Amino acid sequence: MAVDKTKTSNRVSDHIRIVLAEGSTAVLVTVIESCDLKTGAKLLAKSSGETTGDLGDPKLNDAAVLEASRFLLRKEDARSSRVDEFAGDLASLADSTVLFERVEKEPRLVVAGAGHVGASLAGLASLVGYRVTLIDDRAEFVARELFASPSERDVNLVAAESWFEALRDAIGNGRAVSVAIVTRGHKQDEDCLRASLSANPDYIGMIGSKRRTNIVLDKLREEGFDQEQLKKVRAPIGLDIGAVSPEEVALAILAEIVAERRGGTGGSLSVWRRA
Repeated sequence: MAVDKTKTSNRVSDHIRIVLAEGSTAVLVTVIESCDLKTGAKLLAKSSGETTGDLGDPKLNDAAVLEASRFLLRKEDARSSRVDEFAGDLASLADSTVLFERVEKEPRLVVAGAGHVGASLAGLASLVGYRVTLIDDRAEFVARELFASPSERDVNLVAAESWFEALRDAIGNGRAVSVAIVTRGHKQDEDCLRASLSANPDYIGMIGSKRRTNIVLDKLREEGFDQEQLKKVRAPIGLDIGAVSPEEVALAILAEIVAERRGGTGGSLSVWRRA
């Protein structure tokens, strides 16, 4: 019986919408070149193991799902591959090329604290492609006229009456969300960290010296927060790049957030040797 490609495509589209709504991850595999397969045939492989769609060959479907799981681990956005690069008996489809595309919610960054570092971080992250929410309990620090540059116009500005509620609402279910806590004091840090740990985002970082951040972490440990959760908090926040200015500190923070999202090490890509 012939496969209705329109219905198959609709099912794949429906499942992509579900993946995005859930905040989960999947890989969309599309035939982009082939003499034997229908160009445009699609298969969606979810991180849960569930699949939807059909590439036109059962063996290719199985091989594509296996390759998709590897693709998810590599955290790439997109890559095209010839079918003969896959494992399995696919010699008859050696002329075919498929495209792998990562499907996930756009990355979001919640910045708690709109001082010099927080404001710089919000603008830089928006420029890089993050959907940013910048929160402060001082309304004058999140006034729209302060964020008028092209990279800052899409930043969502929130004047918080309660740090806890504002963070909780901004983080949502926590998927594809990073949180940078860069407030002005211990009390604000504590409130923001409580909300962040409760929402379980992908990344939490907190600015401050080791002494200051340890005071906050110890306080929450005494309150009964899980030790393994607290270990995941990056404190002090950011990579060591010798940052001094607020803009450089923002760059160090964003570099760590990107490395966490992409699976990077944060190390140098080259090895320098002195003569």
